[in-house]
Amino acid sequence: MKSFLRRAALMFGNIVIGLSVLAPTGMLAQLADGLHVGIRDAGLLVTYGAIVLCIGSPLVAWLTAHFDRRLLLAGSLALVAAGQAASALAPDYTAILIVRLAMLAAAAVYTPQAAATAALIVPERERASAIAFVFLGWTLAVAGGLPLVTLLATHFGWRMAFAALGLFSFGATLMLFIALPSGLEGRAMPLTSFAQIVRSRRILLILLLTLLQTSGQFTVFVYLAPLLTGIAGAGPGVIGTFFACYGVAGLFGNVTASAAVTALGVQRTLALFLGAVLLGMVLWSAGAGLLLVMGAGIMFWGFGFAATNSMQQARLAAAAPAPEFAGVAISFNTSLLYVGQAVGSGLGGLLFAAGQLHGMGYVGVAFVSAAGALLAASWVREAPLARVSGAP
Repeated sequence: MKSFLRRAALMFGNIVIGLSVLAPTGMLAQLADGLHVGIRDAGLLVTYGAIVLCIGSPLVAWLTAHFDRRLLLAGSLALVAAGQAASALAPDYTAILIVRLAMLAAAAVYTPQAAATAALIVPERERASAIAFVFLGWTLAVAGGLPLVTLLATHFGWRMAFAALGLFSFGATLMLFIALPSGLEGRAMPLTSFAQIVRSRRILLILLLTLLQTSGQFTVFVYLAPLLTGIAGAGPGVIGTFFACYGVAGLFGNVTASAAVTALGVQRTLALFLGAVLLGMVLWSAGAGLLLVMGAGIMFWGFGFAATNSMQQARLAAAAPAPEFAGVAISFNTSLLYVGQAVGSGLGGLLFAAGQLHGMGYVGVAFVSAAGALLAASWVREAPLARVSGAP
């Protein structure tokens, strides 16, 4: 029970981090109206935040390797809680942007260090499942968090949504501080370990796939709400339902991938779920304006998104030159996820501002198709699954 509570606390923290990054996605229209800016400017709250995260995540993780995990992770969540509360009180766009950048600089440490902490508090045979459980927080942030953000912002305003996120973040901070034991410390990796990762062609190709598929998805995902309104005339209820369907499908997809990977292997499982993302985005784009077709697209897309990221982490763990380098490789992947979020949301903002609402989907399809082509071109004979599932 104690072990489960510790993992649950780490997972709830990841829900907080996921929502700290993605919350503006669920209330773009309300933020744009309330702050007197365009939809593209509201979307840049995600773009600029992702830039901070992609730079800060590996750097802060390296600088804080010897910090007590409980103090480090709880401190990160406490600063996020303060940032959400300050966002609720921000007088204008510039203020909320500055607050978010500072908040996400503090948040950058959490996700990779939560995964590393999960590996410290469970037996070696349980590490893979514990890390996967912690990463589930991001999926739940989409499945449950974004629909609630949309609901709160629509009925009570964006300030109330940020205030609610601040309270939730504070609760997660207390839960983590109580659940985690003190005295847990990570092991610092020398800078040479980063150089070894960068010199691996296989790892670089895996990371490039992460960048391509994330960029493609975020070209559309950040602007999902205004796209549904602009293309199909959808209201807040439909928008919240789409977010919920995307997240629930992602949760189901991740569970399915975990069950299938033993029989199929990591690469085949990745190909299957990346194909689901591509199919979903094709349906979304080709069926633009038809809610039923777009809904089918969001289900296929959601089914693949979380599982694709999980399989990428497994590929990196297997491709690492030695087991101790797996954590470094996965931290690079986390950073590239944030780079992809910045590239995709920035490009999507430009297209949205230019009125290319239908074209956004096809640009996303092009990126994900390129990721699929890269997977096919870099296909190799898989390592034994035992090494993949046993890596941290």
